[in-house]
Amino acid sequence: MPEFVWQAAKADGSVREGRASAASREAVSRQLLGQGLTPLKVVEAAAFDAGRAAPASGADKSAFRGRDKGVAAADIRALTNELAVMLRAGLPLDRALRILIGMASRPSVGALLDDIFKSVKAGRGLSQALAPHRALFGDFYINMVRSGEAGGQLAEVLDRLAEHLERLRALRESVISALIYPAILVFVAAISVVLMLGVVVPQFETLFSDLGDALPMPTRIIVAAGHFFADWWWAMALAVAILAPGLRRWLATPAGQARRDDCLLKLPVIGAVAQKYEATRFTRSMGTLLGNGVPIVTALRIASDTMSNRRLRAAMDGVAPAIKQGGRLADALQATGLFTPLALNMVRLGEETGRLDAMLLELARVHDGEVEAGIKRLLALLEPALILILGAAIASIIVAILLGILSVNELAG
Repeated sequence: MPEFVWQAAKADGSVREGRASAASREAVSRQLLGQGLTPLKVVEAAAFDAGRAAPASGADKSAFRGRDKGVAAADIRALTNELAVMLRAGLPLDRALRILIGMASRPSVGALLDDIFKSVKAGRGLSQALAPHRALFGDFYINMVRSGEAGGQLAEVLDRLAEHLERLRALRESVISALIYPAILVFVAAISVVLMLGVVVPQFETLFSDLGDALPMPTRIIVAAGHFFADWWWAMALAVAILAPGLRRWLATPAGQARRDDCLLKLPVIGAVAQKYEATRFTRSMGTLLGNGVPIVTALRIASDTMSNRRLRAAMDGVAPAIKQGGRLADALQATGLFTPLALNMVRLGEETGRLDAMLLELARVHDGEVEAGIKRLLALLEPALILILGAAIASIIVAILLGILSVNELAG
C-alpha cells in the first residue's frame, strides 16, 4: 500500500505533519478529517523523498521548505488553493492565514502572508489586504476576492481562482513544451554549422590554396566563410555578448514590446495561434469575473489587461465605451476583428439567454482545444521545415568541400 506525507491543521490553528499508508490521497484526507484535522498537503512519500531527505513522523517544518527565490506564480497558486481548503473547512480567515504563515515554504512567502495577516487583523478585508501587493496578485485576482467578500462566498471564489490559475499555467506550459524540441533542433544545428565553418573547413584551406581562381565558386564562398569564422569568432562572440543584453532591455520597453507583438502576429500560422491564445485568456478571465458578480465594464478592463499582446490589448480599448453607450458585447467584440464568428455567436447567445458568464467559459474551453490543435499543426510544419533548412545548410558546406576536392583531383590528373 502506498505511503503518503501529509500536513494538516488542528482546530486551534496549529499544524501537524506525518506519514500514512492508504490506497489514495483521498483516503488519507478522509483519515485526517476523521481525526478532526483539516488536510492541507498530501503527497506521495516516494516523490517527496526523491526531492529531499525523508522526514520522520512529526518532522520539522523545514523539511517542506526550499531555497528562497522570491514569491512566484506557483506560490500564489498554492496559497490560493490552501486558503480555499481551510475556509471551506470552517476556519476563520485570520486563523487560516496564521496557519499559512507557519507553512510558508520560504521567507519571502512568509513575509507576504504576514503582511496580509496584519492587515486582516487590523480590520481590513482580504481584498484590501491584497491591494498593496497588486504587482503579485493583479487586478483580476483582487476583484475576484472583493466579489467573493461581497457575496459571502470567499471560499468558493478562491476555488475558482485556483482553477483559473491552474488552467492558465497548463495552457502556458503546453505552449512552452511544444517549442522545446524546435529550439533544441535549431541550437544543435547552429552549433554544427559553426563548428564545420570554424574547424572543419579551415583544415582544407591548405589543400585548396594552390588552385586560386580555379576553385568552384561554392567552394571559394565556403572557404572564405570558414576563414572568417576561424579568425573572427571572438569578435562575433563579443558582439553577441554586447548586443543581447541591449536587445533584451529594448524588448522590455513599450516600443520594443509593441514591435515584438506586431512581428509575432504577422508570422504565418504562429500569429493565428498567438491571437487565439490571447482570446482564450480574455474569455476565461471575463467569464470568471462575470460569474462572480463583477460589473461588465470593470470585468472588460481587467480581462483586457490579462492579454499580454499590446496590439491586441489596444484593439480592445473601444469595447468598454461601446458597452457604456448601450451597445451589445458581441457587436463591440466584432468591431475589434479579433474574434471568430463562432466566438461572436456564442457571446451573442450568452447575452440573449442571460448566461454570458457560462458561455464565455465554454468558449474558453473551445479555444483551449483550438490552441492545442494549432500548436500541433505548427509543429507539424515547423519541425520538417527546420530539418530541411538546416540540413540544406550543412549539405551545402559538404558539397562545396567535395567540389573543391574534385577540382584538386582534376588538376592533379
